[in-house]
Amino acid sequence: MIKIFLAGIMQGSHPGPDMHGQGYRARLRDCLQNELPEANIYDPWANHQSSLEYDDEKARDVFLNHNAMCADVDVVVAHVPEASMGTAIEIWEAYRHQRFVITITPLVHNWAIRYCSNWLLADLTSFQVACQSGELRRRLESGGVL
Repeated sequence: MIKIFLAGIMQGSHPGPDMHGQGYRARLRDCLQNELPEANIYDPWANHQSSLEYDDEKARDVFLNHNAMCADVDVVVAHVPEASMGTAIEIWEAYRHQRFVITITPLVHNWAIRYCSNWLLADLTSFQVACQSGELRRRLESGGVL
């Protein structure tokens, strides 16, 4: 069974305890479930929606555990509409453990994204089209994931 980690912007560059909208996660999950019904998809937001209220010990444990998970899954799908330090670390962990990284972002000139991703897509619509057309499955097959 293929294991997929849904990475993506949460706090981003907000200086305060604010969260970016997380609606993109349902779109990603729906696409992946339709195209890869055999996949085990982990969404960190699903179990940690109140994470901004965690004490330091719990927050650190969750953060480090999620980073470690990116080294163990088969695929990381990262949504990065703007800079996200946490997502960059998740991408890095997946990359350095030779996992397949799909990054959905307009930041195609950012070196961390560009050189640590196997596949770049411009936006969520492009990802949905890739799922529906079978391109996602073809890329994962040619990348040795499936």
